[in-house]
Amino acid sequence: MSGIPEPVVLATAGYDHTIRFWQAHTGLCYRTVQHPDSQVNALEITPDKKRIAAAGYTHIRIYDINSNNPNAIINYDGVPKNVVEVGFHDEGNWMFTGGEDCTARIWDLRARNLQCSRIFQVHSPVTCVCLHPNQAELFVGDQGGSIHIWDLKTDKNERLVPEGTTAIQSITIDAMGTMMAATNIKGNCFIWTLTGGKGDKPTELHPKSQFKAHEKYVLKCLFSPDSTLLATTSADGSCVIWRTTDLTKFRILKEKTQRWVWDCAFSDDSVYIVTASSDNMARLWHIEEEKIEREYSGHQKAVVCLALRDENIP
Repeated sequence: MSGIPEPVVLATAGYDHTIRFWQAHTGLCYRTVQHPDSQVNALEITPDKKRIAAAGYTHIRIYDINSNNPNAIINYDGVPKNVVEVGFHDEGNWMFTGGEDCTARIWDLRARNLQCSRIFQVHSPVTCVCLHPNQAELFVGDQGGSIHIWDLKTDKNERLVPEGTTAIQSITIDAMGTMMAATNIKGNCFIWTLTGGKGDKPTELHPKSQFKAHEKYVLKCLFSPDSTLLATTSADGSCVIWRTTDLTKFRILKEKTQRWVWDCAFSDDSVYIVTASSDNMARLWHIEEEKIEREYSGHQKAVVCLALRDENIP
């Protein structure tokens, strides 16, 4: 590999202790990185596409994308239990994580001591963390059924409870910061419209609707980059695409071998989506045509997370 970044960076990982990098348009795996310490629970690529973070059991590892170095270049250790979410500030100054130790954490990537710089403590294991596009508020979901809004500027927080103690599984906010969706283990999806969130004004949530997205666990929800679509993935073996205008079902992306569909990511143009599933595969789907364009085969166990940075998949 040269030092020139790939126009599309697609990586997958899961229970086989490897991270695989793919040529998105051909389906070829061009690099496999061993992650021996544990399974990988979550992946995220830095905004500059130079590095990738892998969240595992009690640690986060950061690897170089554009080199052949097989080892992590930065190791964040000492987090109790599983780290289940990882993401980056859009300028790459800091990283956020969430985990089963009932915390969301901020890590200053410019600091040399590799210590967590801020901790947000809740009462239940954290299942998901979503950064508002304003880069100033973290939305934290937990197994106790709560969504916490952590204002990073003021350190204040608010809490909402969509459905009693039903565990929140995923939270997504659209790129314009005007909509939020959250899904839970009963298969329900909740939608809010968002106002504020600019300058010194905190984001205000206004309940819009709720609906049954799947009969089983919803594992992930994600808005498309153009805000017109919402994807939900489930233990029922499908990824369902919903129109955000009226929340009607647009497409059902289902392959009979998939079993649980754990994760997904849209292409930048919102035409394609990549899914990760328990049949050891990731797939690239053309959404409108409901068809599989590519399959990414090579993992030996379930693929539970993926990361995509894209300049439009051809």
